[in-house]
Amino acid sequence: MKKTDIDVWVADLRFPGWMDRWHQQAAEFSRLHPEYEVVVRGMDFFTFPQVLAEEAAQGRRPALAEYYFYASQVARDTVAADGSPLFTSVSKAIGDRTEILGEPVVLHDLHPAFRDYYTYDGDLESMPSAGTTSLLFANRDLLDRAGVSGLPQTWDEVTAVCERVARLDGGPSHAITWSNHGTFVQQALACQGGHFVNNRNGRDGRATKIDLTSKEMMSWVNWWQKLHQDGHYLYTGEIPDWAGTLEAFRDQRVAIRISSSNDVNYMALAAEMGGFTMDVGAFPHNDDVPYVGNAVAGTSIWLANGLDEVTQEGALAFLMWLHNPRNAAQRHKDNSFVPITRASYELLAEEGWFDTHPHHSITYDHVNDFPAGVSARPAGGRPLTEGALFGDFAGAQDIMTHAMHDVLTHGADPLARFTQATAEAQKLLDDYNAWVSRVPRDVANIPNSSHRVEFWTDAKPYTAQDLEDVVPLNS
Repeated sequence: MKKTDIDVWVADLRFPGWMDRWHQQAAEFSRLHPEYEVVVRGMDFFTFPQVLAEEAAQGRRPALAEYYFYASQVARDTVAADGSPLFTSVSKAIGDRTEILGEPVVLHDLHPAFRDYYTYDGDLESMPSAGTTSLLFANRDLLDRAGVSGLPQTWDEVTAVCERVARLDGGPSHAITWSNHGTFVQQALACQGGHFVNNRNGRDGRATKIDLTSKEMMSWVNWWQKLHQDGHYLYTGEIPDWAGTLEAFRDQRVAIRISSSNDVNYMALAAEMGGFTMDVGAFPHNDDVPYVGNAVAGTSIWLANGLDEVTQEGALAFLMWLHNPRNAAQRHKDNSFVPITRASYELLAEEGWFDTHPHHSITYDHVNDFPAGVSARPAGGRPLTEGALFGDFAGAQDIMTHAMHDVLTHGADPLARFTQATAEAQKLLDDYNAWVSRVPRDVANIPNSSHRVEFWTDAKPYTAQDLEDVVPLNS
């Protein structure tokens, strides 16, 4: 029997066994649907958007491609050799069908936060796959010694806890740490309802203006700077230094670490190695403004435009199969990613996963729920995850983190430094939009389309073994 190839290109996130699982899933689907052969190609995480655009310009393209979330605008703007959009809408391709080649359609069951993020003008353009948000991790033993019974839920409460920890005899050198990374800036703005760019964060039209000096941004920057000046916040001096902040938590040099939700497995191991109990809670929000919602991160899978019917049906069936409850639940178990569908969450609950791994449930609940005392979104408010959509998002994050570095280490004035950062980020956005407007486009020079080391948001440069081998306990 002649098989139809389904080419799937993914960014290798470099987790242990990441590509092995992709190849296993491809083989399993091909066994279940012998008329198809799924062929997975792992791509370099940092250069994937650039390489795919160059390949597409030469007439080579995958049926499915997985992009990191802040490359979504690049995916929307990438074109095929004939100048047509390289990708088409997942939801429009599926329509009102409930199954494809016997695989149940799961679009209706997607976690609302991630469905919303990848929806533009009412259309789910790509299929969310790996999902994360930001969480607060705490050393329960240190907090108990400091007389803190719960977890801080607001910025003022964090400050108060830090002051208690600072008074401990023989306590840690600092109370709290987090990596200097744009993901936490995104979360801080989201909980206040702030935007990075105009046109409703790029949701009502192409973003043309960026503002890194908004009220929401400066509230976060000033609070962060004050924690540092008062000796509560540990800054390692590196950007972003995920491993360094993890090491500080493991070695009990801090009582609290803010990090990505996909760090739950790593953080649990760090607490075990450090010999203390860990609590996990929501990312804290600004006391002075209404709480709006959360930012999310992760990846989504895009469907190629113009596929023949047989290939498109196979690609969509594979996409639905990847998101069936069993597969989505396993993705959560392996890497702490948010269970991407309600059915996968319910399966995990039925199996007792959350009973034996209680810290994992918050990776689903946090992006749905509001903290205690916050009953609902403001009337007529925004979706919970009105994330930014604009060109060279990665470059803007680079600029933010270096601006914050100067504030923390060189005493730069926050407003002046972030005013300068706004001008730098605006230049990147202008360059990107100018590139998009050119016909034909120079696909070999997508402005800053590659991810840089600073943007290693969820695919951490450490593994469970690294906690012991690369970051030794007594270092």
